[in-house]
Amino acid sequence: MQVFLEQILRGAVAAATVTKPATEKRESTRQLGQMIRDIFKKGHKNFRLFCPDETNSNRLGDVFAVENRCSAGQIIPIDDHVAPDGRVMEVLSEHLCQGWLEGYLLTGRHGLFATYEAFAMVSASMTIQHTKWLEEAIKLSWRAPIPSLNILLTSTCWRNDHNGFSHQGPGLIDTVLAMKGTVARIYLPPDANCLLSVAEHCFRSRNYVNLIVIDKQPQLQWLDMNAAVKHCTAGASVWPWASNDQGSEPDVVLAAAGDTPTLEVVAAAWLLRKHAPDLKVRVVNVADLMCLYPPLLHPHSLEEAQFIDIFTAVRPIIFAFHGYQRAIHAIVHGRTRAERFHVRGFMEEGTTTTPFDMVVRNEMSRFHLCMEALRRSAYPQAGPLMEWCQDMLARHQTYTREHFEDMPEVRDWVWTDM
Repeated sequence: MQVFLEQILRGAVAAATVTKPATEKRESTRQLGQMIRDIFKKGHKNFRLFCPDETNSNRLGDVFAVENRCSAGQIIPIDDHVAPDGRVMEVLSEHLCQGWLEGYLLTGRHGLFATYEAFAMVSASMTIQHTKWLEEAIKLSWRAPIPSLNILLTSTCWRNDHNGFSHQGPGLIDTVLAMKGTVARIYLPPDANCLLSVAEHCFRSRNYVNLIVIDKQPQLQWLDMNAAVKHCTAGASVWPWASNDQGSEPDVVLAAAGDTPTLEVVAAAWLLRKHAPDLKVRVVNVADLMCLYPPLLHPHSLEEAQFIDIFTAVRPIIFAFHGYQRAIHAIVHGRTRAERFHVRGFMEEGTTTTPFDMVVRNEMSRFHLCMEALRRSAYPQAGPLMEWCQDMLARHQTYTREHFEDMPEVRDWVWTDM
């Protein structure tokens, strides 16, 4: 399986080429769907995709070019890609899909459970019990390792433009964070190439519960494949192209974990570079959430020297997070001056609204991050830029209520050189 998946990953490079950071958009999960399609296409018969009636919705539908949904019942003419030997298990029951996958893994075979983020909580107790079972099973020398339980959460809390508040809940991150580091992993890939790198690693792994969180909507792409593999292997890294500290000590660190937080952090760094060019900003991205834990608490933890090299020892850190803010505060407790972390995340503020209005409602927008960076760094000329950010938030409020879409300068933003 390892060599096979490495070949598939290399084959995905052409489809996910990034010529320049933050200038082109893709549906990241569609790239994963193409990767899984190629797994099926190569005739790999010990892999299945489990998805609660959402395969196409979650942009994984390319698998149907070579594979079918499985059904042992009567097939009628209007059925879409259905066959008794299909390897896509699709039924509207999170419990059933996850249960099927857990049983499949116990036979030594591989798979992925993909679902809407909010409804992964329906089967959260099953995730807990599987994790607990793994914690005990790995202590038994006679028990063979089994392929990992891989869970993909998409249709996330930040981008439910049509479904609204009922579909906005990142709680499974907190659930998996509570599990022991010997078996629990959480990945927040910021773009398609990082998702492919993470998926390749997770599909090869054994004896873990791997939680992967990324949205399905078109989003800016940041890293080419080589950079993505390096970044995901490290777990967290500085993005020099988005920073202006030029390797020196920054005045403030802007950090992100998650695709939407990454967009807002990079856009905030761009705005600060434009309006406050003498403020030295370092941009950090975290793809492996567990690397933030202090050493000894998780095998993926960054050594303290590495942590300081990335986040500095004393500078304020404005951290934009996909989930609930308290999770980051809990993870970094015990790190060097953990009180430096000022976290913005999901605050249970949601509705059916525009993508940018979601981050504004939860005070994680690029304008909120800019103002927080100015405050925490005690930037002496902050006044005019603070007022401009407040004016932009007021303009956003008016524009979205009149036009039912985000302002063009937000909606169409891409990275440009100053």
